[in-house]
Amino acid sequence: MPTLFTDPVQVWRAEVIESAYTKKRDWTNKKLVFEGLANTQPDRAFEVRSPERETAQERILIYLPHGTDVDSADRVFFGGHWFEVDGNPMEWTHRSLRHVRIRAWRVEH
Repeated sequence: MPTLFTDPVQVWRAEVIESAYTKKRDWTNKKLVFEGLANTQPDRAFEVRSPERETAQERILIYLPHGTDVDSADRVFFGGHWFEVDGNPMEWTHRSLRHVRIRAWRVEH
């Protein structure tokens, strides 16, 4: 039986830092939390065109091996592009196809 996880993916995480007025993620000092094979599927892509701005969005579904440490604030590097995790990861723990599914998106201006 062929493997379902054939796409190289990296999951990155950044710590929250505080300043006098805000809290934000420090993406300049990100840490790699997962590097391995996943299954990526297109979700949707669309463009918004107006006289002020052209914007294109791409959304993908990523199926990671069961037990992968991924969080809703993480970023994913796949296919030469950075994606942000959209929402909470979903664990599928039933039967033999156990996995973690995430939705991810990116925007181009």
